[in-house]
Amino acid sequence: MKIGKALVVVVAVLVLIQLIPFGRSHKNPPVTGKPQWDSPRTEELFNRACKDCHSNETVWPWYSNVAPLSWLLKLDVKVGRTKFNVSEWGRPSKNEGEDAASETRKSKMPPWFYLPAHPEAKLSTSEKDELAKGLAATFGDKEKEGKKAR
Repeated sequence: MKIGKALVVVVAVLVLIQLIPFGRSHKNPPVTGKPQWDSPRTEELFNRACKDCHSNETVWPWYSNVAPLSWLLKLDVKVGRTKFNVSEWGRPSKNEGEDAASETRKSKMPPWFYLPAHPEAKLSTSEKDELAKGLAATFGDKEKEGKKAR
């Protein structure tokens, strides 16, 4: 009996949170600039694995309309765009991509929780290496520059 009541409460809460509008606005900001990619292959791999969170060309999946997932996705994209956004290239920012190669090399990007719903973003070891080299060639590589300075 207690399990039944708990289930009713959980379902009621899930239904009620759908009324909170945060996270359902999927209007992407305009693209105001793009980087000069070192190769079409780097751009292709970036688009496959990184574009949804690091550009203004996010493809919002159906579940981005369902709270609380909508909240998490909106936050992830906001943070991703703040840290590194190829769609606003050339505008002054704190990070122009020097960490992108290092984050890719260390398998921090794309994050593990992104991959189950986006199998196309799962890169093979050689693709990951290829992307990291291309990102370093396109944006620089803070990690390697730091080693040279020592």
